[in-house]
Amino acid sequence: NLTLYIDLYQARPPKPSVSVRLFLAVFSAVLGNFTFGFALVFPSPVIPQLQKGDDPRLQMDIHQISWFGSIFTLGAALGGISAMVLNDRVGRKISIMLSGVPSAVGLLVMGAAQNFWMLLWGRFLTGIAGGITAGSIPVYVSEISHPSVRGALGSCPQITAVFGSLALYALGLVLPWRWLAVAGEIPIVIMMILLCFMPTSPRYYVMKGNRAKAVKSLEWLRGPNSDYLTEFNKIERSINSQVKGTLRDLKTPLYYKPILISVFMRFLQQMTGITPILVYLEPIFHMTAISLVLGVVRLMSVVIAASLMDKAGRKALLFTSGLCRIKEQSIIFGKCNSLEKKTKKQTHIFSFRIFDVYSYALGWGPITWLLMSEILPLGARGVASGLCVGVSWITAFILTQLFMHAYGLFAPFLFFCVVSVVNIIFTAKCVPETKGRTLEEIENYFRTGRTFTILDS
Repeated sequence: NLTLYIDLYQARPPKPSVSVRLFLAVFSAVLGNFTFGFALVFPSPVIPQLQKGDDPRLQMDIHQISWFGSIFTLGAALGGISAMVLNDRVGRKISIMLSGVPSAVGLLVMGAAQNFWMLLWGRFLTGIAGGITAGSIPVYVSEISHPSVRGALGSCPQITAVFGSLALYALGLVLPWRWLAVAGEIPIVIMMILLCFMPTSPRYYVMKGNRAKAVKSLEWLRGPNSDYLTEFNKIERSINSQVKGTLRDLKTPLYYKPILISVFMRFLQQMTGITPILVYLEPIFHMTAISLVLGVVRLMSVVIAASLMDKAGRKALLFTSGLCRIKEQSIIFGKCNSLEKKTKKQTHIFSFRIFDVYSYALGWGPITWLLMSEILPLGARGVASGLCVGVSWITAFILTQLFMHAYGLFAPFLFFCVVSVVNIIFTAKCVPETKGRTLEEIENYFRTGRTFTILDS
């Protein structure tokens, strides 16, 4: 009986190799998303302060406001393209650290701005940093995470971005706009210091042929008493079975299917209109403290999504998010007439917008980031993630530019409602369920074209 018990004990499945160090590494990386969220919505409290200020050089007309809000997205597109090169050349971790340079300089330039052009340059630089982090952090977090918690950790970039926006809204109530820029430097410094002590992605080390460092990195992330060697062998076998992606490989389903799905998901995510709403929240609705309510709602919904992602699955949350958005967008469309409506009417519309943002952050906000990092082929993950970010932010630039010039709110929200319908159809037809699957299993799914199967051990 004792021998049988020992045999059963040794044959039991190993416990998930989740270490506190893994959470520390993820926290260090996603501080870049905190700064991203902070910088993205920077114009929301700043524009009203500038318009009420005494310096005519910093007061803006409608065209300058649209550029101040949208130029961040142009920088983010450039940063995403830069991430295509940086991710594979210097690694995911170093790319995240490099993003701190334009971020810190951009905030410094805005804080010391003496004219409109300095504000634009600062916004553009922070946008470059945001694009690099958007193309690097999800990949880094996905590659270091254990499959049992990858869904929850994969939503951390979105959660911390929401925290960053919420911090900006809160500080905007008590700080002058120049000090807001100074406050944004603090998380950048903390991120740079912490990342110096964090490991590089073990998958990146394997790709570069450095087995010893890959094993050491995985041991640090999983803990010395975990079954990290078995996981390392699977990673190495998977990477060694493929070659670096070439233009010819784009004709194979292993490459073109996940890349097209990721690119189109990021395109649809921006087409929902979330970026112009967040950037122009206070100038549009003429509200200040209410932006905090929106930030709290976003935070709650992303946290809920993170807790459900590894239980309910990615597709279930995408469906729920899309259906809720269709309902809320149609209600907003019915209520909206023009930006010149009375404040009472705007408050009524904004109450529906809160629920709309809640439904967005429940699914289409965090899950598109996670799925991009999960399904992109390893041989082209660095380049493809940068491509996704570039497409995403070019789309955001166009929407943010046009939004302030739209006649009323009813036309944009009708368009966003139609986009939500497309999101539902696309999710049903094209998006795979990746809950509980290793990155190697997901890649094997696209390679074989069949349902998920566990790779041979």
